[in-house]
Amino acid sequence: MPKPEFWNNRKRYYDFKSFLAHRFGCRVHKIQIDAGFTCPNRDGKVAVGGCAYCDGRGSALRQKGPLPPVAEQIAAGKALYRNLRGAAKFIAYFQTFTNTYGPLEKLRALYDEALAQPDVVGLSIGTRPDCVDDEILDLLEGYARRTHVWVEYGLQSIHDRTLERMNRGHGAARFVEAVLKTAGRGLFLCAHIILGLPGETRGDMLETAKAVAALPVDGIKVHSLLALRGTEVGRLFEEGKIGLMTQEDYVSTVCDVLELLPPSVVVQRITAEGYRDIYLGPVWAQNKLKVLNAIDRELEKRDTYQGSRYVKRG
Repeated sequence: MPKPEFWNNRKRYYDFKSFLAHRFGCRVHKIQIDAGFTCPNRDGKVAVGGCAYCDGRGSALRQKGPLPPVAEQIAAGKALYRNLRGAAKFIAYFQTFTNTYGPLEKLRALYDEALAQPDVVGLSIGTRPDCVDDEILDLLEGYARRTHVWVEYGLQSIHDRTLERMNRGHGAARFVEAVLKTAGRGLFLCAHIILGLPGETRGDMLETAKAVAALPVDGIKVHSLLALRGTEVGRLFEEGKIGLMTQEDYVSTVCDVLELLPPSVVVQRITAEGYRDIYLGPVWAQNKLKVLNAIDRELEKRDTYQGSRYVKRG
């Protein structure tokens, strides 16, 4: 398979940095925002306790005390990423918990505040597939007519037995429904998946990748299951009731996932790390650069690219 020219990068997958640079003509960075939201599987609307892998503390900023206004969070992020990364433009990333879980006018006010800041060229809204309705999608579609907007839906797995075990509070069908309702509105869609969830085989994980590949999804975030102290996953790991992926297995599985995705899907993330003060494992995931380099080497060893095994369905 020839490498697609539109990637315009040196990678064997379509990385987010390259996508943004091509679209905006400069270096663009996402600024993480904690707008004070919670989740319906934390406050009792759907469930309590949250997802089994989530420690529930929210952002590091939330842990320090009252949250600064969105404008202040963006100003701090701009100063940081301009100095460290040379970023010229920014996307306001509403990241912490479920960022469409609130009254419509509250959402509008927060998104408007973010877009009013200089050099902010778009929004990215992290949410759950059971926390969007037509009114919210109409609101986001309105923003998409004048700016760049991503909607990020947590899926984690296409297998309902896994979602139930992880206390997600929704099934895979709800994710598919949300994606289909969101498609065609001028919004960019990103799916989140986790590899190494308890009870899943590599085949199960690749079924999740194939399901995402068959949907009108524009981007993906992938990382391994992390065990954090204070979570159900952390408890099970400490008690020896579940294991975590080795780096070798994770790297190999990520490359399998990349090969199954359409070449047009933007890879926003392929590894992640948790807060170090509560981090239990896997140890190797704390060195993100090492993991990224290992993925690059594995793709080179295979001499494959993202999309090399993608089969268009229908």
